[in-house]
Amino acid sequence: MRVFNFAAGPATLPAEVLQQARDELLDWQGGGMSVLEVSHRGKPFVACAQEAEQLLRELLAIPAGYRVLFLQGGATGQFAAIPLNLAGAGDTLDYVNTGAWSKKAITEARRFNPRLNVVADEDASRYTTMPAAATLRATPGAAYFHYTANETIGGVEFPYIPDSGAVPLVADMSSNILSRPLDVSRFALIYAGAQKNIGPAGLVLVIVREDLLGRARPGTPSIWDYQAMAADGSMLNTPPTFAWYLAGLVFRWLKAQGGLAAIEVRNRAKAALLYEAIESSGFYRNPVARECRSRMNVPFILAQPELDKTFLAEARTAGLVNLEGHRSVGGMRASIYNAMPPEGVQALVAFMRDFERRHG
Repeated sequence: MRVFNFAAGPATLPAEVLQQARDELLDWQGGGMSVLEVSHRGKPFVACAQEAEQLLRELLAIPAGYRVLFLQGGATGQFAAIPLNLAGAGDTLDYVNTGAWSKKAITEARRFNPRLNVVADEDASRYTTMPAAATLRATPGAAYFHYTANETIGGVEFPYIPDSGAVPLVADMSSNILSRPLDVSRFALIYAGAQKNIGPAGLVLVIVREDLLGRARPGTPSIWDYQAMAADGSMLNTPPTFAWYLAGLVFRWLKAQGGLAAIEVRNRAKAALLYEAIESSGFYRNPVARECRSRMNVPFILAQPELDKTFLAEARTAGLVNLEGHRSVGGMRASIYNAMPPEGVQALVAFMRDFERRHG
């Protein structure tokens, strides 16, 4: 029996996508082989990769002048690749610190660029808030301005796109990409690990403005050089072919749902249902400021923390799994990405209300 999987990543995938992958696993496109076994240079897989990119371009309305790269190393690899490609060793970088993933990006970037400015830091609120839009100011002449659009662990999400002026804007969108329409033209570079809203772990997307290619500093490994990867269609090395294939199936599924405008309506409804259940209760609490609560990752705390293990055990019995909060913050966390069906959130809310009735 399939459970409702609320994991933060690797996360649940659409059942229709998994069923198609299952049906095609032994014989893909009538070739008598699995997609796991075919050459990435062969015509069938090249066509599969091109279709995935085209679907992504349609979904996000990516304008001309941007390259889409399908890479490895996850978002963590991009923490290093971005300064190596977009900045010289002596350049200034701007970063916004809104939580665990921002901090990791800052730590890695400082290894390459000591002149790194943290232009806003939400540490005082224990990362339960976002900086007000009017307070963010890019440093004149900075190589780029980086922010994390959604913090998976803390459950905070930017309700706006920062205005970095003439400074190129870079965003880590690993946990909220494709969850709503997006004006890609506002960005110099967007990157996203696949294991939340795109597909399985092992793939990372980079959408980069073409004028930023060819700037990698001397000594940058070719595998991290955007120009080198773009020139070879993201196949300078053997790419994660199965993850790329599955990402294409997810993109096709998203298009069949009505695209990002339709998926946003569904995501809003799911998040509203869960937050309302928390807010209307005296038993559960969400620590995040209302104006920046994530639609993708919803942390909540029980009024009686000694019941945490009981809550998780009973939830598992009810088919609701991976609700543990991150080990650094504790409590609970429900990740409700695109592929989480409304029925999953409805089942969680019903369980939460019943648990409160019995234990509150």
